[in-house]
Amino acid sequence: MRNIFIIIICLLLAQSCSVTKNVPDGSMLLSDVKVISHIDNKNAANARLYLKQTPNAKWFGVARVPLRIHSSAGSDTAKWANKVLRKIGEAPVIYSPALAEQSRNNIQQMLQNDGYLHATVDYEHNEIKDKQAELVFYLHERERYFVNSIKLETEDDSVAAIIERNGKETLIAEGMPFSVDNLEGERRRITSLLRNNGYYRFQKDYITFVADTAHHSTNVNLTMRIALYSPGEDAAPMPHKVYNFDKICYVAEAGLRLDEAALAQCDSASFNGYDFLYKENSVVRPRTLAHKTYITPGEKYAAKNVDRTYSSLGQLTALRYPTLRMVEHPDTSLLDCYIMYERNKRRSVSFEIEGTNTAGDLGAASSITFSDRNLFGGSELLQLRLFGAYEAISELSGYTGDSYIEYGAELSLRLQGGYASKLLPAEQRFLKSSTLLAMKFNSQERPEFDRRLLAASWSYQWSKNVKSLHKLDIIDVNYIYVPWISELFKQNYLDNASNRNSILKYNYENLLITKLGYSYSYNSSYGEVELFSNMAYSLRANVECSGNVLYAANSLLGGHRNEDRQYTFMNIAYAQYVKGDFDFVTRIKFNERNSMVMHLGLGIAYPYGNSRVLPFEKRYFAGGANGLRGWNVRSVGPGRYKSKGDDIDFINQLGDVKLDFSVELRSHLFWKIHSALFVDAGNVWTLREYDEQPDGQLVLSTFWRDLAFSYGVGLRFEFDLFVFRLDGGMKAVNPAYKGRDKLAFLHPDFDRDFALHFAIGYPF
Repeated sequence: MRNIFIIIICLLLAQSCSVTKNVPDGSMLLSDVKVISHIDNKNAANARLYLKQTPNAKWFGVARVPLRIHSSAGSDTAKWANKVLRKIGEAPVIYSPALAEQSRNNIQQMLQNDGYLHATVDYEHNEIKDKQAELVFYLHERERYFVNSIKLETEDDSVAAIIERNGKETLIAEGMPFSVDNLEGERRRITSLLRNNGYYRFQKDYITFVADTAHHSTNVNLTMRIALYSPGEDAAPMPHKVYNFDKICYVAEAGLRLDEAALAQCDSASFNGYDFLYKENSVVRPRTLAHKTYITPGEKYAAKNVDRTYSSLGQLTALRYPTLRMVEHPDTSLLDCYIMYERNKRRSVSFEIEGTNTAGDLGAASSITFSDRNLFGGSELLQLRLFGAYEAISELSGYTGDSYIEYGAELSLRLQGGYASKLLPAEQRFLKSSTLLAMKFNSQERPEFDRRLLAASWSYQWSKNVKSLHKLDIIDVNYIYVPWISELFKQNYLDNASNRNSILKYNYENLLITKLGYSYSYNSSYGEVELFSNMAYSLRANVECSGNVLYAANSLLGGHRNEDRQYTFMNIAYAQYVKGDFDFVTRIKFNERNSMVMHLGLGIAYPYGNSRVLPFEKRYFAGGANGLRGWNVRSVGPGRYKSKGDDIDFINQLGDVKLDFSVELRSHLFWKIHSALFVDAGNVWTLREYDEQPDGQLVLSTFWRDLAFSYGVGLRFEFDLFVFRLDGGMKAVNPAYKGRDKLAFLHPDFDRDFALHFAIGYPF
């Protein structure tokens, strides 16, 4: 399979057909576009954003494979193969003098808008090969103009006073380069400022700038003029009015239109100054709707609070199409706000079926989920999920069973808002807040053991803007119960004096985990609509601890200890640890088809007090589809530890510290198929020296010698709702080996060093 793939790529890259095969006579393929500036390379980089024509796309910025695929198609368009090649390929970009002239005008306007008022742009095209042209733009920026003074002119004293009070937030200041983009940004800022201070009718068209330049000078004197409000053609201009809300009325299921006849047939109610109109019922309790509303009767109109109300109502799963309609009172400065909405489908049932493949063992899993989106009339979301899985287990000799069965249930209830948010006034409430109560039961039955998990949690999450999210795990209790262990498993791994494994034994004992935690996430690109945004980042941080309250109580009260000197609660040992994680991802977009993504992950967990070893679920592992892709999951580390090859040795390939670093070059190939070249680095380590994990302890002075490296290539199939991913990774540096085998990239062994991963979604 690998050799076939390599042969196909080589044929595509080295095929004898010319890339100009489909270029008509008298025309030229646009092979390259260069932009040259003799003043600032930043101007040349920005200018490329304004090009009306760019060359054919290159895979990873190197090879024009899509063009070659298109060129390989025959002239007979009726043949299926030719149709496919033309569709997945890319037609040649033919040099167009008209588009080159448009590009020149765009770039020249860009420079002039950025303060180079006398800038000009020239271009030329050169035939570099047969039917191939290179287009070169030359930027002549000349002198740059700067803002010398700024003056405000308006007959509306109230508007002038608000602008002057907020002058520190201005986007233009004396000494700054003269920039039309900054002027436009200042218009938007002032418009937003005034609309958030009651000026409902104010638009940015009322703001104009006059720029005055002196002869033989690069200074610009700016005058910002704000016109009076124009109520109509026959009416005289007047100062802008400050609007206040008079009535705020929720209207349920009235067809999303203000129809007086329909409204007259509705029943009515009121709560905290809000009015409610509905036919059968208000769908959601008035108290909940009022809490989700950031505008109140009697207060000044503020566009930001209207937008927050839209966003807040959109989180109510019981509602559809929430819409705010403003109605002015004639000849006054009062507004009525009608909040229209429809009833969403309350209950639903969904099914999921999937196939599984664990190291060659095939199986299947399925689940059914029942949802109620308005359990108590406050848009509470209740979900009950029942799931089950079966997997055949091969090569497990000596045990009576040959299958793995898992089943369980999850019950969750998400409540809108929370006590913390309800105590705040409307203008300070969180944009998004909810309380989640959850319970889970999970049963695993294997030939070696049975394992049960019973969990309950109470968490609260909130957000003040769309980019960030906070979550507090108030309490998260997990009870792990192991009712049965095979005698053969006990003899071989738990009770055998010559093969006893304390780490393994700890993870097959009953255990209680009582977690308290906090997490924070941020995404810089969420909600952004900038046209030329080419860089974004996201981060996640989490800290949690367990067992401290119980340990303090046991220590003070002289609690019972078991034979391993652990305190117990209801005769169950409990875990005690502290854990912190940090995850950072940044994306740099080179062009529409190529980008680079970098990922850094750090984690450290320390068991203490009542625990010598972290619970299995809390330990870190390396390898797999989202980490070191040259290894299978849980098959590298800790440190320089070398696996013994046992069936259960994965329990020893876990650690207390984790470092992950990855770089991916992503490229859109054709149709919905994307690809990536990647390099991964990292490992896991233990904080203590364990007999079962020799060479696994972290030593800061030499940890870099323990880093594992892998490289590879991946294919991604991007569909509207999901992404299928296939990544093939090769080991580059394997810290478990010494000598020549450690540097696997110099002495590759495909059978030993290759790992193939199938996954859904991106790795980071």
